[in-house]
Amino acid sequence: MFFLNLSAFEFFALFTAVSGVAVALYLLDRSKKKLIVPTLRFWKHSEKPPVARHRKRIQQPWSLLLQILGMLLLLLAISQLRLGSPDRASRDHVLLLDTSAWMSARAPRGTLMDEAKAVSRAYVRALPPSDRVMVVRTDELSTPATVFESNRQAIEEAIKQSQAGAASLHVEQALNFAVEMQKLHGRRAGEIVYAGAGRIDASEVPGIEPVPGLRILSVSEVNENVGLRKINMRRSMSDTDLWEIFVSVRNYGRVDRVIPLALHFGGAPIGSARLSLAAGTEQNQRFEFRTKAAGWLEARLLVKDAIPSDDRAVLELPAQKSLQLAVYSDQPDALRPLLSSNPWIQAKYYPLAAYNADNGANIVLLDRFNPPVPPKGNAIYIEPPTAGSPMKALKQATNVPLIGWRADHPMSAGLRTKDLKLDSTQVYGTLAGFSPVAEVDGGSVIVASSAGPKIAVFGFNPGRSALRYELAAPLLFANLFQWMAPEIFRRAELNGDSAGGVNVVLDDGMDASAIRVLGEGDSVLPFTVQGRNLRFFGGTRGIVRVLAGDKEMVYSLSLPDIAEAKWTPPKNIKRGIPKFSMLEASSRDIWQILALLGALCLMLEWFLYGRFKLAFAPRFSGMLARFRRAA
Repeated sequence: MFFLNLSAFEFFALFTAVSGVAVALYLLDRSKKKLIVPTLRFWKHSEKPPVARHRKRIQQPWSLLLQILGMLLLLLAISQLRLGSPDRASRDHVLLLDTSAWMSARAPRGTLMDEAKAVSRAYVRALPPSDRVMVVRTDELSTPATVFESNRQAIEEAIKQSQAGAASLHVEQALNFAVEMQKLHGRRAGEIVYAGAGRIDASEVPGIEPVPGLRILSVSEVNENVGLRKINMRRSMSDTDLWEIFVSVRNYGRVDRVIPLALHFGGAPIGSARLSLAAGTEQNQRFEFRTKAAGWLEARLLVKDAIPSDDRAVLELPAQKSLQLAVYSDQPDALRPLLSSNPWIQAKYYPLAAYNADNGANIVLLDRFNPPVPPKGNAIYIEPPTAGSPMKALKQATNVPLIGWRADHPMSAGLRTKDLKLDSTQVYGTLAGFSPVAEVDGGSVIVASSAGPKIAVFGFNPGRSALRYELAAPLLFANLFQWMAPEIFRRAELNGDSAGGVNVVLDDGMDASAIRVLGEGDSVLPFTVQGRNLRFFGGTRGIVRVLAGDKEMVYSLSLPDIAEAKWTPPKNIKRGIPKFSMLEASSRDIWQILALLGALCLMLEWFLYGRFKLAFAPRFSGMLARFRRAA
């Protein structure tokens, strides 16, 4: 016999206080006398006030005993008195329901997820009614679906609503989570029950340690499956219209397979291959596809296996963007070689008389011309006249050596020149909002501003100076266009990957402070960088963009993360559904009976000694007397 809600000290303290108050009320009750007088004329105030005398003894001890007994029984019900041993009282169990991607595999009876739900419900129904269960859905993360709950209907509803996800299973993390939940929120630790197939990452197998009270509820063995692991697409560095496609396929089964692989773009076939995969191996296949248009690329394995969701992946290809450059010059031949060397630039040449401030171009180049109305967007000025120039020259210099390039500006990144002399150039001083790019003795010959629309001012014509013979000339214009329109020259890389933890290999020298990871709706996702490895977590299917300098990597997390290895717990671990007799508690809950008896005692006291007797007892006595006379 033991208390579940209160300790013995708390119970006796409450009972002593309640019974003491009841006894004090009986002892302090004043005697009352009822007087009947014919009129107020005969009422005389006493010169001395009546003296109230306390009773020296309790006149109705049985009434007091009934009240104390009733309160005792009610306090026993509140403290939840149980008959039996506290060592076999109700326990708190944690049910780890596997919701990893592997649980979507087809089984003899539905899917593995259906089997896991069935064995989980059977386990819950085998427990004693007083035991509590916390349902935890576990894959790469462990998410509680309930608190420690004794309501079987709520527990089974949480099991019913569980579905297989897209991430892989991390068993060790799930077991540690269950132990912590029992320590923090449990009253008496019961079993930690895992229901699932036990497919985990191969790197996790050596480090898994079983926890006390672990029980395994196994499901069917599914061994044969092949699936897409990753898809990588990037544009060729030498041909902007060419996509290089790499598809990775894995054989998760135990037998060798020949797998047909097909690629479609916009519903039309663009490539196919037959891959010979040994058991437990992975193979990459390379394709090339030429297009400028946007569209949907689909990779499909022409097989029927256990997990259909990893047999197909779809990626959205963006259209090939090009920079629209409007060149206003009466002598454009000097600039054509520099502007035509970049395949991402589409230059259109106009005479000065055809100037239009709103021509729809991304960048406007003005050769020795200051228009009456400045361009609305980014602009490049080459040898602008003094009148109306955005940057007035200090002087005109001839045959001046170029001292150097300012490495702190993006336009001069990686530029090196030696013994370069400019035949004729304008020399500029300093102006708020403008930064020097190339310098000579006495000032700058190239300046740039990013306040508002970006502006670059050249004091000389690169196509008519000695710079045209330098390797720095095309690199200078490539830096210039990339600085003015970075979205055009951002290198795009598309990846079809699995949900969960994603590892990205960065380029050498990448500044971690310039990296952004954006999810759906451009929401910012947390990430970590260690060396060249960037890692972020995408727990659900969706699109994640990684912006790193001039490179954009788009990850379509549409493939399930299928684990390769099988977790084999030690043989001494309990398995299967336990028998009810093994878990039945020897203690018994009797608070309902105690509450009912306590209420009956208080009602009996009220019936025998309370107002009920004063109000209704004479009537019952009269009725009984009339009945006797009639008899």
